[in-house]
Amino acid sequence: MVATLRVVLDQLVAPTEPALAEASRELARALVAGAPAGCEVEAVAPAGGDPEAWAAVPGLAGVRRTALARRELAAALQLGVGTGIGGGMIHSPSLFAPLVRHDRVHDHDQTVVTVWDLRPWESPAELPKAAVAWHKAMLKRAVKHADAVVVPTHSIGERLAEIAPRLSDRTRVIAGAAPLGFSVPTDEVGRRRELGLPEGFLLLAGGPLGSEGLGVGLAAVAASGVDLPVVVIDVEDGHEPAVADLASAAGIPERALHVRGSLAAADRAAVYGAALGFVAPSRRAAFPWRVVDALTLGVPVFAASSAVHEEVVHDGGVLVTASDAAELSEGLGAALTAGLGSTSAAERLAVLSGDRGRAFSWREAADKVWVLHAEL
Repeated sequence: MVATLRVVLDQLVAPTEPALAEASRELARALVAGAPAGCEVEAVAPAGGDPEAWAAVPGLAGVRRTALARRELAAALQLGVGTGIGGGMIHSPSLFAPLVRHDRVHDHDQTVVTVWDLRPWESPAELPKAAVAWHKAMLKRAVKHADAVVVPTHSIGERLAEIAPRLSDRTRVIAGAAPLGFSVPTDEVGRRRELGLPEGFLLLAGGPLGSEGLGVGLAAVAASGVDLPVVVIDVEDGHEPAVADLASAAGIPERALHVRGSLAAADRAAVYGAALGFVAPSRRAAFPWRVVDALTLGVPVFAASSAVHEEVVHDGGVLVTASDAAELSEGLGAALTAGLGSTSAAERLAVLSGDRGRAFSWREAADKVWVLHAEL
């Protein structure tokens, strides 16, 4: 008898968050590659979207499409009404799953969901009200019906337990990773040229929202006195002027700033290939995808000390503790000055970063997912 793990891959056909779409694809690939004997992986997804999306996950046993498109399916899941997804072993890389009453003991139905980011609870004003309401409603449904909730770090699990105490004994920690095979491409120079980027710069990621801490990071770069261009990636469409304003307020010349949006993995790796340092000023309770990218490629990391960064970066970079934004920008600036002030210091940080980066693997994550479902 074959055991089928049904993975919800709504982000592949109707991506709403680039990082989540990439994580969903990479986890699905690793689950297929690491399937134990007698097990297979099937995709579950809403109607519509790109019919070629499944080529990104070779080896799927099948694809089950619902009658509803993603928007309508999200509403149905929120209300707990019929969706056509059915039962079985269901794993979702997000809260997007049929969280309804089921019988794990007799019917062997089980549902596992994932929480990567606590912004809907900690910084709700930064998101559309409908998105906040959906996440909060789905977490309430998870409290009632999820067999387990995956979080990427222990600290996020502890914070989630404060938000939803009844989930504490069902929380499992499985970290994310950079894409499988993530490395600086051989045509990196050409890719950076296509993106209009210089050679040798300081890299940041995110937008102007308060929890991103981008203003603090840019101020730190200016305070460091390190005379390098500044590249900011993952900036959402329409937010470029606000990022430029933050840079101007920090004292970074317009000619030195390069703002780009979400990049495909190969282009992103090419960008990291010319980064002399990655600055991570956010202290939000969210998995730091771009920090993990930097660690994977051995780029020196300068990060704000937070529960998440202490767990993810650990001893792979420089963590700066501060009581307020001004102290943090000053501390990060000093860390940049010291860390990039000599070739030996920068090379040491690069080695530490690369060593830490080896701790993150989608293959290991997939193995833990299979073990989790076997235990359930």
